Amino acid sequence: MYSKIRPLLFRLKPERAHALTLRALRLAGEFTPARKLLELIYKAPAKPVQAFGLTFKNPLGLAAGYDKDGVAIRGLSALGFGHIEIGTITPRPQAGNPQPRVFRLVEDEGIINRMGFPSRGSEFALAQLNPALRVSPIERILGFDMRRNKFFTRLSDAMLGINLGKNKDTPNEQAAYDYVALTDVFAPYADYLTINISSPNTAGLRQLQERSALETLLRHIHQQRLISAAYHEKQLPILVKLAPDLSDAELDDALDVILRAGMDGVIVTNTTLARDGLHSPASNESGGLSGAPLRARSEAILQKTIRRLNGALPVVSAGGVMNAQDARRRLEMGAALVQIYSGMVYAGPALAKKILTNF
Repeated sequence: MYSKIRPLLFRLKPERAHALTLRALRLAGEFTPARKLLELIYKAPAKPVQAFGLTFKNPLGLAAGYDKDGVAIRGLSALGFGHIEIGTITPRPQAGNPQPRVFRLVEDEGIINRMGFPSRGSEFALAQLNPALRVSPIERILGFDMRRNKFFTRLSDAMLGINLGKNKDTPNEQAAYDYVALTDVFAPYADYLTINISSPNTAGLRQLQERSALETLLRHIHQQRLISAAYHEKQLPILVKLAPDLSDAELDDALDVILRAGMDGVIVTNTTLARDGLHSPASNESGGLSGAPLRARSEAILQKTIRRLNGALPVVSAGGVMNAQDARRRLEMGAALVQIYSGMVYAGPALAKKILTNF
């Protein structure tokens, strides 16, 4: 059915098409009969896997970027994913970069985006995770804090990851304040957190992957994680998402810092700035490249990361996973989990089921 719908969606601007599909998934997720129908249609075989001290119903997840504000978690989880990673969420709302900022590379099965962390902010995302957090004006005046309430219920049986980023106008020297604040806010609601320091679309962000900056950042985050663990009586796994454009020395430095800081895992990779072998008219647009053209680079970084970590930390593979063969290869290479995003744009919502059925 998606093969009939896709030409219509591809006539729309990419960001408009994405907004429509996300809205449809949100509505379906909130309407129980529709959600149950999706769950029936996209039911995938159970393939439990453990990582970061958590048990996932299967190793396939939705990468951050699809649902930036957490508005469609129920609908997305009905598509068969073992985990959903929402975000990137920033502390304060921000518009991101000017449009147009998303470009399809149809001939290459790729996407270029220069979104720049558009986010409605942590308060909005928090309200999506728990309706009880939609604080009234009176409660806001009184400083009523429902983040600590004990009546929070899960939105789905998929594990929930929350991807965190700094605001664009926060200097790198103060980035730790943004990430620490977000860690405190979302610790009660996430199964794991991801520290996003690798998007190419926020000026200077990737400098946080450098050894000294990363050491400072992760030290503060780890300290906040310990405070949250004592308060909420759970140890929250924290992952760090890295870029595919790091040199071998830069990758070694980053992984060494991640290990020493007591982080729980690594996601490789984010989008790339490389433009190797592209044929689509929009291939010269600036921004991060994802989809099939990222496959080889992502696999190369995955191989290096697994070799360097040597089993010390689980690794999540993202980038260029377009079909079951790609996903299977990442798991055979040693990835604990695999994430998709651009593949869904080209293959449709049945991709998760197809991958899990053909493992």
